[in-house]
Amino acid sequence: MRAVVQRVSRAAVRVDGETVGEIGAGLLVLVGFGEADGAEALGWLADKLWGLRVFRDDEDRMNLSAAAIDGELLIVSQFTLYGDVRKGRRPSFVAAAKPEVAEVLYDQLVEICRRSGPVRTGRFGAMMEVELVNDGPVTILIEREAPLA
Repeated sequence: MRAVVQRVSRAAVRVDGETVGEIGAGLLVLVGFGEADGAEALGWLADKLWGLRVFRDDEDRMNLSAAAIDGELLIVSQFTLYGDVRKGRRPSFVAAAKPEVAEVLYDQLVEICRRSGPVRTGRFGAMMEVELVNDGPVTILIEREAPLA
């Protein structure tokens, strides 16, 4: 699984002009699942997201987590994180999980994350407009490869 995490002062997701998810200070999480990913790593990612120390403390150091600042998560599905452009100019998405598998993993991740704090979401499979105001900017790539069978 792959996630791009951005520290934001606010972020929103719209589908067909309707806001479906919106947060204030927190993390915008774009998450994609690979064809070999399973539910075993979802708890790990949820803990990583809520515990990631990327917010400023009183000494202006990145030392606080979203949980510590009472922040929020906006989790948006993003299969294009598995776009492979090593050959040619058109991305190949063969390594991305099939939509029916990815949607289950996405829903499970959201539920696990909601156990630790407020979570808003995009709409799986929809054409989404994502708007954000970076706080920093701080952008972190989180990647965990599925175990070999």
